[in-house]
Amino acid sequence: MELPPRLSRGVEVILPVTQVVQAHPESATNAEAADAKRLLRLRVPVIVKLAERRMRLDEIMKLTAGAIIEFDKPAEAPLDLMVSNVAIGAGDVVKVGENFGLRITRITRPEDTIRALGGESR
Repeated sequence: MELPPRLSRGVEVILPVTQVVQAHPESATNAEAADAKRLLRLRVPVIVKLAERRMRLDEIMKLTAGAIIEFDKPAEAPLDLMVSNVAIGAGDVVKVGENFGLRITRITRPEDTIRALGGESR
C-alpha cells in the first residue's frame, strides 16, 4: 500500500485501526494490518466548511476589509465536515469554552471515507 504524499498542515486526526481492519478481518494479512495501522496514523487536514460560492475574479479583487460575502446557505444549516477536501460528514456549530466546535450529526461509514479519500476498501 503506497502512502499519499505529505499533506498540508491541519488538525491531527487519529482513528482507531479496528475500523479498517475489522471491516474485512478474514481477508486482512499481517502486512495489510500493519499498512492500515501506518495509514491511520497519518495527519490530515480537517476542515469545517461554512459555505461555498463562486465569484468572478474582478469581484474578488474589489473585496476590502469589512466587505460581506453573502452565501445561499441558511445560517442554521449543518456545516460540512471535510478531510483533505472530501466531505465525510456534517454537524452543528457548538461553543466549547472560548472556542467553537462541531457536533457531528452525520458521518460516512469508514469504508466510504477511505474510498472517498482515494484508498481501497474491499
